[in-house]
Amino acid sequence: MYSGELEVQAKRKTIAILQEETNKILNLSRELAIMTDAILHDNKVGIRKSSQKMSIIENDIMKLRKQITREVIAIGSLMTYREDLLRTAYFIDEISGYIGGISFRLSNIEPKVITLNFEIELKGMVDMIIDVIFKINEMSRTLTIKPENTIELASEVQRIEMEVDKKYRELTIKVLDQITSQKDLILFKDTIAGIEGTVDKCQQASNSFTILALSI
Repeated sequence: MYSGELEVQAKRKTIAILQEETNKILNLSRELAIMTDAILHDNKVGIRKSSQKMSIIENDIMKLRKQITREVIAIGSLMTYREDLLRTAYFIDEISGYIGGISFRLSNIEPKVITLNFEIELKGMVDMIIDVIFKINEMSRTLTIKPENTIELASEVQRIEMEVDKKYRELTIKVLDQITSQKDLILFKDTIAGIEGTVDKCQQASNSFTILALSI
């Protein structure tokens, strides 16, 4: 079998794993939204169920990232864009960690602190996590269908990232003014910082997908 044919097979296999990883991260973000709703309604059963589901998804993402690493190591120099592929997979794994941190902090805040003053803003920011990860997921799909579309999707990711940055700054001032409990202040401030950090990491993943699309 020619090396060119081996590279084509390797490309298909590793990108398929990467696509599965991005689909998992999208599912994780959707479960975060479900968990957020359960937290705001002080639904402890719902919180526990979402937490269990998120833990399973996070483990699946970690396994897929390790699988990509093994595949790339096995392929070696046959894949010219292996570093770009690995970098992208690791960014996705890091997004998973950010989302896990958000859910942990949210679940330890007194629900009334959020529902009285910040419910709409919080839900809006969580929805924007889903929106930006949906774009990332679409970017992974275009790699094998129409790589040039990746650049268009990247501009949408950047737009969302800029909007989240703005909302994060506005909400930070509001939080500092209105939350009196030191514990809840720290947790909620860290929560919205985690959301901003998640979207920043999505921006990095978007840049990496763009480079990968140009390399394939």
